[in-house]
Amino acid sequence: MNTERLAFFRDLLHERLHELLGEADKTRTVMTGGSAAPLPDPTDRAALETDRNFTLRIRDRERRLIIKIREALDRIETGEYGICEICGCDIDEKRLIARPVTTMCIRCKSRMEAMERTRRS
Repeated sequence: MNTERLAFFRDLLHERLHELLGEADKTRTVMTGGSAAPLPDPTDRAALETDRNFTLRIRDRERRLIIKIREALDRIETGEYGICEICGCDIDEKRLIARPVTTMCIRCKSRMEAMERTRRS
């Protein structure tokens, strides 16, 4: 992959990383900031707790994505970005645009998913 395309993907990954870290900071501020008066209604408390749990689940998924983004940025620096970790072929640029953190070409990923489906059956 040429340096111009690598710079494009580096910028794309940095932008996404910045967005995710910003969301994490907002969540931390909201959850650690002094909360309003306790809710007297059990239904309201349950709804608030459900919302918080949902938010935390989303942030946990985003935390895992942050790790993958940092790994992808490391692969760009080491020259391994865009190369399938299974077969060693180049990953199609359209796939990288759709999922910039991917480590497998579509053929290997499809094969892996098919094997997972047969194991579950």
